[in-house]
This record gives sequence, structure tokens and C-alpha cells, in this order.
Amino acid sequence: MSCRTLADRIDALLPQTQCTKCGYDGCRPYADAIADGAAPINRCPPGGDEGIAALSALLDTPVLPLDTARGEPGPLLVARIDESHCIGCTLCIQACPVDAIVGANKHMHTVLNDWCTGCDLCVPPCPVDCIEMVPAGRAWSAQDAAISRERHRSHLARVERLAADNARLMAPEAPQAPAAPSLADATGNEERKRSAIESALARARARRNSSQP
Repeated sequence: MSCRTLADRIDALLPQTQCTKCGYDGCRPYADAIADGAAPINRCPPGGDEGIAALSALLDTPVLPLDTARGEPGPLLVARIDESHCIGCTLCIQACPVDAIVGANKHMHTVLNDWCTGCDLCVPPCPVDCIEMVPAGRAWSAQDAAISRERHRSHLARVERLAADNARLMAPEAPQAPAAPSLADATGNEERKRSAIESALARARARRNSSQP
């Protein structure tokens, strides 16, 4: 079994909430770290004890108690924006790992409840504290996890494209190479050079003749 295949199988057992509570920038980086032996299997609060047991069975390692310093397991929560206080700063939109918040600059934002993973990453950036986490009233399913994984991949690809576009816009313009002389310019230069030489020779002959008796 290759390391990459193992990481894929580990990733398939993670809840794909992309909450980063494990200390990694999403579920896939955490899966890679577990596969490499760089992280334990008990750092995922959304996965809880059930997730730890599944990882333990896959890796044939002992079950570990959940590292509650990373957070407590609990029912699925979703973000709710108090739209009357939203100032349209877009910071929550930028923070959402699955693009579950819609809106525009200086316009009211709203959360797509069916897309929200309950990661709460949108809460700290809000400058007016108008976001709270509330019970979703449903459980997080394997189908939710699969859809969230694809949305997160799309989000990362979009962020990468925007960063590349911004880098191109900010890059200094390369100096333009001087244009190659045209055939007419080259011909004109040769004629001017020949004329100058002939004039110099004529002046030299005139000076020599005037000095002779």
C-alpha cells in the first residue's frame, strides 16, 4: 500500500468539515500527516470517538482518547449572520473553506445552511460580531462529507487562481526589447555612412591639393 493510497483512505474517514481544529489546514493535510506518522489519530473533534475508532481500525493502531484541547465533539452547528448588523466586509466569505457564505462587498451576506460545515472559521474575522453558531437540527452525513470535500477543492483552486492573477497584476512590466531595425532603416544608415566617408575623403583631397605648389 503506497503512502498516497493510505492518505486517500484516511481522508475518506475524516468528516471534511475543514475546521482546522486538528492543527492542519484542512482534512487532507491532516490525512497526509497521519499517513506519514507525523500526527496522531485523535485530533478531530467533529469526527469524535467514532472517527478515532475508524482510523484505529484502518491503521491497526490502538484507539486513543480524543484530544479535547482541540475542541469538544457535539451536534452539527451552522453559522447564522445577523443580517441587520452585517456591514458587507466579505471577511467571512474569505474565511469560509467551502464557499457557504454568499454576498458582495458592502452588501448583506447570508449563509447557505446546507453547505455550512460548522467549522466556525467565519466567526473570528467578523469585525462586528454578527455571526453566531446555532444547532443545524440535523446530523452530518457521509454524503455531506463527500460534497464538502469537492467544494473545498474548488475553493482552493479558486483561491490559487486569484493569487496567480494578483501576482501577475503586481509584477513589474518587463522592459521591452528595442525593435529590430527595418530594411529601409538599415539601407538609410549605410547610405549616410557612405556619404560621410566620401565627404571626409573629399575634404582631405582638397586640403592636400591646396597645400601643393
